[in-house]
Amino acid sequence: MARENKEMTMRRGAKPTKSKAKGKPPAARKSLRNDGSRVRDLERRLAEALEQQTATSEILRVIASSPTDVEPVLMTVAERAARLCDANDALIFRKEGNGLRALARWGSVPTVMTPETVLAIDRTFVASRAVIDARVVHIPDVQKAFDEFPGSKRYMGVTGVRTVLAVPLLREGVAIGAILIRRLEVEPFTDKQIGLVTTFADQAVIAIENVRLFTDVQQKNEALTRAHAQVTESLEQQTATSEILRVISESPTEAQPVFETIVRNAVRLCGGQHGGVYRFDGQLVHSVAHDGFTPEELEAWRKTWPRPVTAASAACLA
Repeated sequence: MARENKEMTMRRGAKPTKSKAKGKPPAARKSLRNDGSRVRDLERRLAEALEQQTATSEILRVIASSPTDVEPVLMTVAERAARLCDANDALIFRKEGNGLRALARWGSVPTVMTPETVLAIDRTFVASRAVIDARVVHIPDVQKAFDEFPGSKRYMGVTGVRTVLAVPLLREGVAIGAILIRRLEVEPFTDKQIGLVTTFADQAVIAIENVRLFTDVQQKNEALTRAHAQVTESLEQQTATSEILRVISESPTEAQPVFETIVRNAVRLCGGQHGGVYRFDGQLVHSVAHDGFTPEELEAWRKTWPRPVTAASAACLA
C-alpha cells in the first residue's frame, strides 16, 4: 500500500512532457505570401481602375459643361493623361490647315513653343508622324533619335525630354491631331499606359466633335431664324401692300382712308411709335394722316400744321 502511494506521489510530482508545436510547412507559408501578393495586386488594380473612372467622369462632366469651348476639355484630358501615365507633361495638338497647333498643355517641362507655334505636318516631328501614319509613335529616348526627328529637336533638344509617346486623335480613321506625353528620364511607357492614352485621345476627339456639331447646329439654327424672319417680314410687307391696294380699290375717289392705311402699316412694319403722312400743296405742308398719337398729342400736333417748308421739320425737309 505504501509502495502504491509512493508511486502515485512520484507520478504526481513528475514533470509533464512538453509537446513540440508544429510550424507551418514551407508550402503553406509560400501560399500565404502568394495570397498576400495577389491581394495587394488586386488592391492596386482596383485603385488604378477607380482613378481612371474618376478621370473619365471628370472629362465627360467638362464636355457637358463646355458645349461650345473645347479648350477646358482638352486641358483636363492633358492633365489626366500626364498624371495617370506618370509623365512630366502632355500636349494636345490639332490640325489647322497644313500644320499642327497645340491647343492644350499641362506639365512642368520647359518649352520654347508659343500659342502661335504651328508644327509642319511632316515626318521630322514626333507628333506629326503620328498624324501622318495614324498610329502610335513611341520613342524610348528621343535624345538619341534626333537624326530621325530633326524638327522635334528644335523644341525638345534643350528641354531634357527623353521618353516621348505620341498618340493620334482619330476621327473615322483619319487623324485630326495628336496627344504627346513626355518624360524627363528614359522610361518607356507600358502597353497599359499606351492604351490609356489612346482612350484619352478618343475622349479628346469626342470633345472636338461635340463642339463642332454644336457650333454647326447653332449656326444652322441662326440661319433658319434669319430666314424665318426674312420670310415673316416679306409676308408682312405683302400683307400691308395688299391692304393698301384693297383700300385704294374701295375708295377710288377718297384719299384719306388710303393715307391712314399707309401710315398705320408703316408704323407697324418699322416698329415706330408714331408716324404721319404729309402733303405739300406748293406753298404749305399739310399733315393729312397720323398713327400712334394720343388724343392730346394729336390735338397739339394739328395746331402746328399747315406750315411753310423750313429746316425745322423733318417732314418739310423730306
